[in-house]
Amino acid sequence: MRKDEIEHMKKKHLYEILASHYPFYLDPMPNLYFTRDPAATVGNGLTINRMREPARQRESLFMQYIIKYHPRFANEEIPIWFHRDFDYPMEGGDVLVLSKDTIAIGISARTAAKAIERFALNLLNSQSTFKRVLAVEIPKSRAFMHLDTVFTMIDYDKFTIHSAIQDAEGKMDIYVLEKGMDHETLNITHKTNLLETLKEVLGLNEILLIPCGGGDIIAGPRDQWNDGSNTLAIAPGKVITYDRNYVTNEMLRKNGIEVIEVLSSELSRGRGGPRCMSMPLVREDLD
Repeated sequence: MRKDEIEHMKKKHLYEILASHYPFYLDPMPNLYFTRDPAATVGNGLTINRMREPARQRESLFMQYIIKYHPRFANEEIPIWFHRDFDYPMEGGDVLVLSKDTIAIGISARTAAKAIERFALNLLNSQSTFKRVLAVEIPKSRAFMHLDTVFTMIDYDKFTIHSAIQDAEGKMDIYVLEKGMDHETLNITHKTNLLETLKEVLGLNEILLIPCGGGDIIAGPRDQWNDGSNTLAIAPGKVITYDRNYVTNEMLRKNGIEVIEVLSSELSRGRGGPRCMSMPLVREDLD
């Protein structure tokens, strides 16, 4: 909201005159088109997230007020698994619903371990459907902002992945959080093999990890910078991607995935992909 757009506001005091050098009454929110981050639907409830960066912290206020006042939701009992008033941040780009009973959350530059524990305690103690939360540690840098920028589910048994989140032996730190003996504790199991952990929690014999850019030393980092792994699955085996990530898109097609490409010359400049720009409210039961 620009000050010069409100013509009737007359400056009567010195502090108002001095403050007029700054052009805004309300600062812009340039990242609001990444609707995945301020909130996330998990089961029949929501997380209303505490954003990590000051420039984005107001964004989750929208979801808070929509749930509280919109006639579609105001009279409904909607569980809130995590609230924006918590001391530590969690963002929706780190939250992946893998199945009816398993959630994956990235321990990232934007989501803190204490926030994941709070979410897991609230979720696991308040319902009986979800059994575990996978806390997946990724490098804490701008290039690996959220889990969904380096790892997304595209079919029942297929995932995209940016290979750099694993070490030379394909290992990484994964923590399985399950309900503890009381409401204040969690059982935590450490895993190091993503592929085997996914097989275990999803009950599958085989899982395919499709590397961003085909794992190529040049194409991999290039497609990753343009969110090649940030696919939006709109049905099992059917995804929306940026058209510029042609190496990754071809890899997906070769592995039986239907790829719908969208123009990306401007959208990609925000450093987020198709999944970042969506916030699903309802998921159909696919079983």
